[in-house]
Amino acid sequence: MPLLTTTIGAYPKPDYIAVRDWFDPGLMTTSDPTTGYQASLDSMGDEAEALFARATREVIEDQVGAGIDIPTDGEVRRENYIHYHCRHLAGFDFEKLVNKVLRDGAYETELPAIVGPVTARAPFLPHDWKVAQSFTDKPVKITLPGPMTISDTCVDLHYDDDARLGRDLAAALNAEILALAEAGCRAIQIDEPLFARKARQALDYGIENIERCWHGVPAGVTKVMHMCCGYPNYLDQTDYHKADPQSYIDLATAVDETVLDMVSIEDAHRHNDLSLLDRFQNTTVILGVIAIAKSRVETVDEVTARLTAALDHLPPERLVAAPDCGLGHLGRALAVEKMRVLATAAHAL
Repeated sequence: MPLLTTTIGAYPKPDYIAVRDWFDPGLMTTSDPTTGYQASLDSMGDEAEALFARATREVIEDQVGAGIDIPTDGEVRRENYIHYHCRHLAGFDFEKLVNKVLRDGAYETELPAIVGPVTARAPFLPHDWKVAQSFTDKPVKITLPGPMTISDTCVDLHYDDDARLGRDLAAALNAEILALAEAGCRAIQIDEPLFARKARQALDYGIENIERCWHGVPAGVTKVMHMCCGYPNYLDQTDYHKADPQSYIDLATAVDETVLDMVSIEDAHRHNDLSLLDRFQNTTVILGVIAIAKSRVETVDEVTARLTAALDHLPPERLVAAPDCGLGHLGRALAVEKMRVLATAAHAL
């Protein structure tokens, strides 16, 4: 069988979706996507759901048409992959945003505050998944932000204890994951880029909280965690800050011993020493072989060579080909071109 392919999450939004995201804040009704989210959503009026469904269909068709085996919904409803989820949880204040510097000083923005106990409300992602899944026979993967990443991308005014906050976030995420599984979703991904930036905290309590997210999830659901090293502010940015590559080495064995079925790591923007892959004895590795911050399109031969090298360390049934991260910066045409290269190389193997 050829290698499977997947995407990670975000996809360029079409112009008719008023809700923008972190990739193009200049198109928002205000300068900040989180601040302007509700106004943008309101501007879509009664046609919002139909427009989101239309956009989701285009995203799915682009991915499947390019050869992606496990597409995502493109997160077209979200201003970003974190705060969309937080809006559906109790304990968050989106009315009075607080300034915070993020990602080791690489990013500064206005963030919602955690002002009370975090708990789940009514499930919402099963609806998003059902809409996306209706457009393809391929298994659509749904993404959720992880506990450490949520806590780092909000301002905690209640807990003053990252581990305890993470436990409550994990319980809330678990409720949503169980609802997705009950609805029929068979591919679910938690995004934890903060693991690579804060490897010690990930080992101390982050991995335990990831395990909590999956409590009670039935057999047949593929449990995925995405763990990238940092996202750029704009396309072709060459100097954006990334996590230490040693983080993957420090975390690999501990991640491999969890209940996760798959772990997604980046390799295209900055190659790893592929002996890293030897540390994953049980877990399938989703290897990023397409750069999401570079406009240059990789050649099929380049991607084939990297995947072939990875196969020296992993059996083909435990290697999946993907972009490094979300495709939001690329624009639709470039995203499709890169996905076609990815699929052509992976399926030839």
